[in-house]
Amino acid sequence: MPIAIAVTSSDLVLPPPGGPVPAAAVLQPPHAQPLETAVTQAGILLDQCGHLVVLYPDSLPAPYVQRLHAVRSLLESDRVALLPMRLPPLAVAVLARQLRQLSVSDLTPGILASAARLLAHYIHAGAEVATVSRLDRGVEVGLGGHLASYLPGARFAVLVNPAPQLVRIKDAEPPGGPGFATRLTVARGKPGRSEDWVTGTLAPHWRVQGIQEIQPLPADSRRWWGTPRAVEFAAAIPDPSVLYQLVASVRREECRWCGLELIGDRCGFCSAPVTRDGGGRHALDPPVRAAAPAGR
Repeated sequence: MPIAIAVTSSDLVLPPPGGPVPAAAVLQPPHAQPLETAVTQAGILLDQCGHLVVLYPDSLPAPYVQRLHAVRSLLESDRVALLPMRLPPLAVAVLARQLRQLSVSDLTPGILASAARLLAHYIHAGAEVATVSRLDRGVEVGLGGHLASYLPGARFAVLVNPAPQLVRIKDAEPPGGPGFATRLTVARGKPGRSEDWVTGTLAPHWRVQGIQEIQPLPADSRRWWGTPRAVEFAAAIPDPSVLYQLVASVRREECRWCGLELIGDRCGFCSAPVTRDGGGRHALDPPVRAAAPAGR
């Protein structure tokens, strides 16, 4: 059985770009499900799949995060990985889909869980918004941006990953994009538009291999971007063989606490740090351009 991948909202479960992909489990918030039921659900997943990797935005409300930790504690299991990601909701959904694609490979649970941080470096995520007056995460908004938000017809391009960038659309070129093959996933807060700046300008500029339209915009995206009228986008590597090669190329370690294989500086399951002598560049530091996977 593939390793179970779980998310915290049904709108973070994206359809596969092609070919069969295991479904993601959806863990419910505290107000929607008794704790006993949540523990039972997670226990069934562990019995079926052996390990459970839970991916969620680090903006998830505190009571929900506390519920996740409570479930893990009550199960008394070191086979549950809780992975908060500093990404917008749609990008978290794209990353979860990548992990779902890799969950059927021969990657061990520890490698798969710690691969989330590595793959996140290669996701270019942002949004087209009409205002940045309430945007308080991902990118710093100066006084000029706040003032421009009140001008009629103002539109902004906000890139928050892998590096923050904020530009007013009519005044600047689109933000720099990935130097490797990607597929663009797009979700709109206001449905019904067949083309906008994201699909008409950004996608050709980034030379994406295809566009996937998602409806609706993830519910938490409205809070994340500070507006319900966002056009959220995430460009990511769609090919599972490229994802696998990327993860497999990183040096592997053994967690000194739980014994699982991992990549990077921290175990995804027990959170124990990796101690390493010699210093130098770490395997999961932001990748240099030469390390990007081949595409175009």
